[in-house]
Amino acid sequence: MSRTTDSLCLDEYLSSELKKRTHILECAWNQEHDDEEEEEETREYGVVDGSDDASSTHDIYGDIGNRAPNEFEHIGRFTTFQVYIAWFALFLFAHIREYVTRFGFVKDLSNKENKSMKDFVPLFSDFEAFYQRNCYIKVRDVFERPICSVPGATVDLVDRVSHDGNWTYEYPGTRTNVINVGSYNYLGFAQSAGPCADQSAASIDREGLSCCTTVHERGRSVSQAKLEKLVAEFLGVDDAICFSMGFATNSMNAPCLVDKHSLIISDKYNHASLILGCRLSGASTKVFEHNDMESLERILRDAIAYGNPKTHRPYKKILIIVEGIYSMEGSICNLPGIIALKKKYNAYLYLDEAHSIGAMGKTGKGVVEYWGCDPKDVDILMGTFTKSFGAAGGYIAGAKRTVDHLRVASPTGYYSSPMSPPIAQQIYTSMSIIMGRDGTNDGALRIERLARNSHYFRMKLKQMGFIVYGSNDSPVVPMLIYFPTMCGFYGREMLARNIGCVVVSFPATHMTEGRVRFCISAAHTKEQLDYVLATVCELGSLSRSKFSRRSHLYKNLQIEW
Repeated sequence: MSRTTDSLCLDEYLSSELKKRTHILECAWNQEHDDEEEEEETREYGVVDGSDDASSTHDIYGDIGNRAPNEFEHIGRFTTFQVYIAWFALFLFAHIREYVTRFGFVKDLSNKENKSMKDFVPLFSDFEAFYQRNCYIKVRDVFERPICSVPGATVDLVDRVSHDGNWTYEYPGTRTNVINVGSYNYLGFAQSAGPCADQSAASIDREGLSCCTTVHERGRSVSQAKLEKLVAEFLGVDDAICFSMGFATNSMNAPCLVDKHSLIISDKYNHASLILGCRLSGASTKVFEHNDMESLERILRDAIAYGNPKTHRPYKKILIIVEGIYSMEGSICNLPGIIALKKKYNAYLYLDEAHSIGAMGKTGKGVVEYWGCDPKDVDILMGTFTKSFGAAGGYIAGAKRTVDHLRVASPTGYYSSPMSPPIAQQIYTSMSIIMGRDGTNDGALRIERLARNSHYFRMKLKQMGFIVYGSNDSPVVPMLIYFPTMCGFYGREMLARNIGCVVVSFPATHMTEGRVRFCISAAHTKEQLDYVLATVCELGSLSRSKFSRRSHLYKNLQIEW
C-alpha cells in the first residue's frame, strides 16, 4: 500500500515539475527573444525610448505578450447524451430504410456493389456507403452548392430542386445572391475587377494559361519565379518554392523531409493533407493533444529516452507538425511554447500557415508575426494561396538548403505542372498590396478590417449565448450546434434568409460536435455582419441551440466594431 502511495506521489511531483519547467521555459524564451529584439532595434535606430518599445509590442490584436486565449467551452453530460440519442435514432431509421429498400417497397437509387462480383474485394466500405445513402443524402442539399460568381462578400448560388430525396437535381436557371460567410476569402482579394484581376489578365497575354509541362522537364514560368522570390522576402527567410496545389504541398513534400528512421509528432487536429503526408513518409507518428505543451513535451522526452521501438536505436530526426490556425477549431497554435520545446529537445518544426498567412499578424505574415517570433526558428514554413490571396496553390519556405532539397526531391517537380501564370500573378499582386508596394495602405487596411470583423462577430455570438471555439483573434469562427439534425436546419434556414454558410458534422468532426463554421472576410461590412448575427440569433432561439453557460459574462459588455 505504501509503495502505491509513494508511486502516486512521485507521479504527481513529476507532473508538477513538468508544468513548472514548461512554463519557465516559455518565459525564458520570451525574455530571450525580447532581449534580442531590443538589441536589434538599438543597433538599427540607436537608443529606443519607452514609447517606441511599447509600440513594437502592441498591434491591432493588443499586447503581444497577452494574446486572446483559445476557448473550448464544453456542454454538460446530459446534452451530450441527448446528441448520442439523436445519432442512435438516425441510425435506427437508416436500418429500417435499408430493410424497406431491400424488399422493394422503396426504389433503390444508390450505388452498390454488383452482386455478380461479390467474391471480389469490395470497392465501397460498408459503413461509409451505409452512412452516405441513409444519412448524408438527407442533407446533401446544404452541401455541394454550385456558385456562379466571384466568392466575395456576397456570392451567387445556382438554384436547384430535387424531387427524389437529393439523389438528383433539376436546375430552373435562376440564381440567388447571398451574403458569403463560407469562403476563405479572408482579405477580400477574390475580385473580378481591380489591380489583381487586371494584372492576372495581362499575364495571360504574356505567358498563356499553362506551362504544359512539369518543372523538371521545361521549368517554371517567369511569374512563378518572381513569386517565389517575393514569398521568401515577405516571410523573411532565405528561399521559397511554390506548388500548384495546396493539398499536395503537404501530402507530397512531408515524405521528402523524413523517413522510416524518423519520428513525426503531430497535433491531434492537423489537416487531412498533413495526416496523409505523415502516412506516406513511412516515419513513426505520434499524436499529442491539441495545443497541449505538456503532452508534446512528454512525447518528446519519451522519444529521446526510449528511441525507436522498432529498431531499438535513437530516432535520426524528430519533426513537430502543427498548424497556425486550425480550420475546424478556430484556435491559434501556441507557437512560442512549441519553439521553446523544439529548441530544448533539438527537434525540427513544420508550421502549416494555410489559414493564417495573410490573415494574421500586423502586416499579414501569419502566426509567426502574431506571436512576435523569429521566422528562422521555424524550420519549414508552409502555407497556401487559396485563402488570403484569392488564388490557388501553396508554398514551402525556409533555409535555402531545405528548399534546394525539395526542388530536387519533391514528386511534384516530376509529376505535376507548375503554377498557372495568371494564378502566380494574382498572388504576386495581392502579396505586393499587403506589403504596401503598390504605394497605398490598402493591404494594411484589409488586415485591420479583418481583425475588427473577426473580433466583433465572435464576441457578439458569445453575447447571444452561443458556444464559439477558438481565439477571439481568429477569422475562423466555429459555432457549436452539436446535434446532427441542426446541420440541415441551419444550412436550409440560413439560405432561405440569403446567407451562405458551411455546416459541419461527422465524420469531419466528432459525432457530438456538429457546428456552423463562419469564415469572416475583410470584404464584409458591419451591416452585413449585423444581418448575419440577427439571423443566427433568431435561428438559435427557434432551435434552442444557445448552449453557452457563460453568456452572462458578456451581457453588459460594450462590443465595438
